[in-house]
Amino acid sequence: MASRPSMKGKLKGKGGRKGPAAADEDATAAATAVRLVKEWTTWTMKTAKVAAHYGFIPFIIVVGMNSEPKPSIAQLLSPV
Repeated sequence: MASRPSMKGKLKGKGGRKGPAAADEDATAAATAVRLVKEWTTWTMKTAKVAAHYGFIPFIIVVGMNSEPKPSIAQLLSPV
């Protein structure tokens, strides 16, 4: 029986990596990518927390001022 050609695609290009050193470099690159994603996620969440903290009251005032009937600032800020 004749062997069939492989259905796997062959990579074309210059300077393909070969050997165990390439696997180490890929693992290092993956670890760096994971670390960068964690750092950016942490930074984004901290920034969002600060923005929400300082932006909540102004947001409520803006929404309240654009509603019908238009209340005064004193009515918006008073708890009663």
